[in-house]
Amino acid sequence: MNSIQAISIFDGRYRRYTKELNEIFSEYGLIKHRVFVEIQWLKFLFRELAVETVSEEDIQRIDSIFSDFNVDSAVEVKEIEKETNHDVKAVEYYIKQKLTEMGMAHLKEWVHFACTSDDINNTSYALMVKEGRAKLIGDISAVIEQIESYAKEYKGVPMMSRTHGQPATPTTAGKEFVNYAWRLRIELTNLKLLYVHAKMNGASGNFNAHQFVFPDINWIEASEKFISQYLGLTPILYTTQINPNNYLSEILHNLIRTASTIIDLDRDMWGYISLGYFKQKTVPGEVGSSTMPHKVNPIDFENSEGNMGMAISIMEHLAVKLLNSRFQRDLTDSTVLRNLGAVWGYLVIGLQSTIKGLNKIGINHEVIENDLEANPELLAEAIQTVMRVYKEENPYEKLKGLTRGRRISVDDISQFVDDLEKVPEAVKARMKKLTVNNYTGLAEKLVEHYFSKI
Repeated sequence: MNSIQAISIFDGRYRRYTKELNEIFSEYGLIKHRVFVEIQWLKFLFRELAVETVSEEDIQRIDSIFSDFNVDSAVEVKEIEKETNHDVKAVEYYIKQKLTEMGMAHLKEWVHFACTSDDINNTSYALMVKEGRAKLIGDISAVIEQIESYAKEYKGVPMMSRTHGQPATPTTAGKEFVNYAWRLRIELTNLKLLYVHAKMNGASGNFNAHQFVFPDINWIEASEKFISQYLGLTPILYTTQINPNNYLSEILHNLIRTASTIIDLDRDMWGYISLGYFKQKTVPGEVGSSTMPHKVNPIDFENSEGNMGMAISIMEHLAVKLLNSRFQRDLTDSTVLRNLGAVWGYLVIGLQSTIKGLNKIGINHEVIENDLEANPELLAEAIQTVMRVYKEENPYEKLKGLTRGRRISVDDISQFVDDLEKVPEAVKARMKKLTVNNYTGLAEKLVEHYFSKI
C-alpha cells in the first residue's frame, strides 16, 4: 500500500514508528500465530500423546509448514477464507492442504483435533501480547533511561517548584526527573511480572470431546503441558469456550497507568519549556510555525500526549469489555481483540515521541536561577517552621501577612528575622544565610538514594 493513501496512521503518517508491529498485530501476524499454534498442537498430539506413530522426519516436515510461512502463505489462507467465511477454519484447511501436498494426507484429520476456534485464537492472541509486551518493555525502558540520565546530570540544580501553578518550595531539576523514573519503574516491574494466560480445553472448557475419544489421557495435565512447554504461556483451566481475559485486562490496566504517567511527564515538560526552564535543540530545516519563524514548539511532547490519550481510551474499553461474554461465549470479543494492534500502535508512537522530545531538551540555568532569585518569599516556609519550634506567637499568620500575594526582598526577610523575639541569635544567623538556591532540603540526596536502590 502507498502509505500516503492509508486511512490508519499506523500504515500512513507514523509507519516509521509502528512497522515493527506488523509481524505481530497485522492480519498476517494473527494468521501466522494461528498456524504456529495449530502446528504445535499437531506435534504435541504425535510426540506427547502418541495418538499416531509419526517419524521425527515427518514431524520436521510438519514443522516446515510454519517455518516456511510467509505473506504469500497468508494470502492463500485468505483465499480459502473467502469460501469458508471462517478465519480459523481457513487456517485448518490450509494446513491440511499442505500435508496432502507433502504426501501426509493420512494425518490431516489430526489438524485442529478436538479444538474450538478460541483454543487457537486465545493462544494466538496471548502469544501476540507476549511479543508486544517485550516491544513495549524496550520502549518504556528507553524512556526511563533518558529520564534517569537527566536525574543524574541535574540532581544538584535548584529549581523553583510550582504548586497550583504558583511559586512554591524549591526542589532540584534532577529530583523532579527521579519522581517520574520511579513511577515508571514501578509499572515496568509489574508489567514484566504479569502472567499471560492461555486455555486449550475445547468447545465449552470441559475437554468433552477429548475425554470421550481418549478417556485414558489426563487431559488436564496434557493441556497444562502443551500451553506451558509448547507455547511458553501460563495455563488457565477454568473457562467457558473462551479465555476470560483477566490477564489481558491486568496488562491493559498496567499500560493505562503507564500511559497516564507518560502524559503527566509530557505536560510537565511542556510547561517547563513554556516557562523557559528547558531549551529545545533546533534542527536545521525544521519549521516551528507557518507564520512565526522564531518558534520552536514542544511538538513531540504534544504528539505523545495525544497518542497516549488515544491508547488509554481504547484500553479502558478493552480492559472491561473483554471480561464479559454471554453464557459460554458470544462473538463480541473477536472484533474487539482485533484492535490490540491499534493499542500497541498508539503506545509505541507515544513512547517514541516522548523519547524524541527528551532527547531535544537542555536545562536553561539562567532562567531557573532568575526565577529563584525573584522569589525570596519561598523561604517563608522555613522561617515560620523555625518560629513554631521556638514558640514565637502566630508564626504562620505573621509570615502570611508579610508574604501572601506580594513580592518581598531579601532585606525584608532579614529585617523580619531580626525582629523575632524568641529565636536564638545563632539560629537567626543561620536563617539569614538561607537562600532560595540552597533551600532544597534532601532533594539531591533523594536522587542518590534512588540510584542506590535500583
